[in-house]
Amino acid sequence: MRYHDIYYLGSRSRPKKTGKNIKHTCIYYILFILFSPILLSEAKAENITFAQAVETAWAADPSRTELNTNYRSAAARAEAAGSWFAGGPTVSGQYFDDHAIGSNEGYTTYQGGVSVPLWLPGQGSATVGVARAEALTIQERLHVARMTVAMKVLDISASVIMAQRRLAIARIQKEMLEKIHAFVSRGVHTGEMTLADRQIVSSEVANAASEYSLAEEQIKTATSALRILLGRPATPDILSFNNETLARDGLTSIEALENNDPRVKAARQAVHTAEAGVHLAKTSFMPNPEVGVAAIHEKQYGSPWDDRVGVTVSIPLPSDVRDVPIEADARNKLAAAISQEQQARRNVRQELTQVFSHLTATKDMFRNSVLSAENMNSRANEMSRSWQAGETSLVELLRARSAAYNALQLRNQTEIAWHVAIIRTLIAAGEFQ
Repeated sequence: MRYHDIYYLGSRSRPKKTGKNIKHTCIYYILFILFSPILLSEAKAENITFAQAVETAWAADPSRTELNTNYRSAAARAEAAGSWFAGGPTVSGQYFDDHAIGSNEGYTTYQGGVSVPLWLPGQGSATVGVARAEALTIQERLHVARMTVAMKVLDISASVIMAQRRLAIARIQKEMLEKIHAFVSRGVHTGEMTLADRQIVSSEVANAASEYSLAEEQIKTATSALRILLGRPATPDILSFNNETLARDGLTSIEALENNDPRVKAARQAVHTAEAGVHLAKTSFMPNPEVGVAAIHEKQYGSPWDDRVGVTVSIPLPSDVRDVPIEADARNKLAAAISQEQQARRNVRQELTQVFSHLTATKDMFRNSVLSAENMNSRANEMSRSWQAGETSLVELLRARSAAYNALQLRNQTEIAWHVAIIRTLIAAGEFQ
């Protein structure tokens, strides 16, 4: 790019021969900004689909390992609850003789037994039901965690692309202003331009340099976060999602999406688990009875050894001190689960409404921002021609170019927000589960 390609940001004393290149420079400026982030992404990171990015992030997510362990533990509890007995066996042993009381008549008794706790009516199947319900709850929580990962990938990917575009715009703006500053400085030395012109451009160069530094910081932070999330340097392609994607995949009603949302399904399954807990509490109306066998090996004074074998039964009686707190705790958990399900449904319903509204709004905002950017750039070009004719000051021209710069930034933001809204809608529809 030669000096005269960017003189439309210069002062009133600008040479007229540079005006014919203004239009081509503006087109190059916009095309570079729109496509250079893609080139940068391809050079520094592998391009993958959004579905591949979600799968990669999910495979590396720490919560996945924890939830899988919890699921296996719940499944193991369900299998263990299918045992014939309510617990492990109890072994007892006793020994008696008459030496401790000072007698030596030879009274000696050896006694031993083993017993096992029995299930109360319906308690065994209720215990299995609770364990299986807990396993299903954890399984639904896995779907919730995966949905959360998908939204993280989406947000950070959008941040990376936005940072890339911001950096590209800042780089062009900085380079253009630096060249203008060099030209204006030569003009000051030759007396064609004023010192005030150079001071104005110097201020704009400083602001552009600050913007460039902030853009560099943003892209490094966003890229690092995405690399940590995916476990490798890669940039998901989120800009390929458009209205055709929505039309191809199709969307159901908000009510259907609400019922199929992983968070609602997890909350509903938690209610089923709490209901199973209430049923278990009702079947556990007393401590578990025990049945077993015992043997006695005994010798009395003046008589032969005496061996006996028998059956033992132990039946603890019900008590409100024990039973009422267990049932109350189970009912409290059920009430909390029902409340959480209702709250989850409200939150998801509100979120889905916002998602669909945002989808419509971002589409309109993107269309309007494109028109705004084009109009602001055309206005800046007109200001450049007016400045050539000596009708516009340098300050007014710089303001027009700054407004065009801001309009292009807004256009990028709304474009990315539109693609994000489309993908967020597909996530709500369970597309990446």
